[in-house]
Amino acid sequence: MARKPNYRFDRLQKDRAKAAKKAERLEAKRNRSAKAGQPAEDEGQPVEDEGQPVEDGGDRREDGES
Repeated sequence: MARKPNYRFDRLQKDRAKAAKKAERLEAKRNRSAKAGQPAEDEGQPVEDEGQPVEDGGDRREDGES
């Protein structure tokens, strides 16, 4: 009898393998850039702007009407 497929578990395993591979590549990139004397770039990390107001993009009006 064939086993019942567990798609969620399979997806989690794929995602974990992909994250581990990505972490290895980032570590290798950091090591290469450290040897070259240049700062490493974090492409996957969001950059925070200090002092810039954050817009929520909502449709709320200040006078209370919707």
